[in-house]
Amino acid sequence: MKKKETTAIISESKLILQLYVSGMSPKSMEAIENIKKLCDEHLHEAFELEIIDIYKNPEVAAEQHVVFSPSLIKQLPLPKKTLIGTLSDTEKVVKALGISFK
Repeated sequence: MKKKETTAIISESKLILQLYVSGMSPKSMEAIENIKKLCDEHLHEAFELEIIDIYKNPEVAAEQHVVFSPSLIKQLPLPKKTLIGTLSDTEKVVKALGISFK
């Protein structure tokens, strides 16, 4: 049985992320689990993650022009990016966030 190696991910600066969810829906819960796992396993301390429930904070979602849920917005470093969905494809999420492997 092969041992899976984990490689730390390097980002140029701290990632500021906001995850917009629709209450405790299954898709929202899956997105929360997936982004937390990615951040904890690969980014360590190089991120800030804010989870925003659009049912409780509709004005914040409107300000950010969030139409779909779940949506992940990378605020910093620029350019700003929005990812939509459960974030289950780690490779695509990493690439979209501009994170590179060591």
